[in-house]
Amino acid sequence: MNNLNALGRMAGRFGTTDKMPVLFLGHGSPMNAIEENEFVRGFRSIAEKLPHPNAILCISAHWFTRGTKVTAMQMPRTIHDFSGFPKELFAVQYPAKGSPELAQETKTLLNPTAVELDEKWGLDHGAWSVIKHLYPKADIPVVQLSIDYTQAPEYHFKLAQQLQALRRKGILIIGSGNIVHNLGLVDFANMHKDNYGFDWAVESREKINGWLTDGNFDPLIHYYKQSQAIQLAIPTPDHFLPLIYTLGLKEKQESLSLFNDKLLAGSLSMTSVKIA
Repeated sequence: MNNLNALGRMAGRFGTTDKMPVLFLGHGSPMNAIEENEFVRGFRSIAEKLPHPNAILCISAHWFTRGTKVTAMQMPRTIHDFSGFPKELFAVQYPAKGSPELAQETKTLLNPTAVELDEKWGLDHGAWSVIKHLYPKADIPVVQLSIDYTQAPEYHFKLAQQLQALRRKGILIIGSGNIVHNLGLVDFANMHKDNYGFDWAVESREKINGWLTDGNFDPLIHYYKQSQAIQLAIPTPDHFLPLIYTLGLKEKQESLSLFNDKLLAGSLSMTSVKIA
């Protein structure tokens, strides 16, 4: 009943739309926010094919919390949650509005999970560094949903399914992280080598891409039970769980496609996913 009531209110605010796609974006270095490269061109190209959203709900690897939170302020701040980068990057602002209405609907749809309406966070670089390429005018409201680090991947996959109704209200849901993400093993000497990965990264990318395109999500949800190569690719869950949210939103008849599908610096991937 709560979900039905939420849908009724959303219809008044946003109106019923065709079902929106879902994205997972491999966001990579924060420098992608200000650099011109094939990956940001890939983000722009995808945006050209998307229906115009009423708002964006982003699940970023960089908002990892105890419990679940959703940003509920009118004007989220641009968070520069990194160090050691040029001053030009710290000068970037992404002044998209928030949407307290979408935050409240997200909270309602996720019932009985307790969701805190947050007034402090804002937009971290997992959100703004990629969304700015999709919508450079910052004219689409953006809300962030945090990832509860106390919960297993199975929990996040099921939680995402409760957000399905938002897709028919013009809400673009974006997961932002990296599938292969081992910062401790980055080969800085080969940062600019094209599609370069260590053997375990190549193996992981091939296996994971196969599971994705086959629609076989069980080994992805249970990635921690997979091979040593997969463990090296996903040493911590933070950058991988946004993908799990994206996959949880896929309906049976929908197709899944990959873009920006390259390895980087030996131990990272920029592989991104579109579901529609």
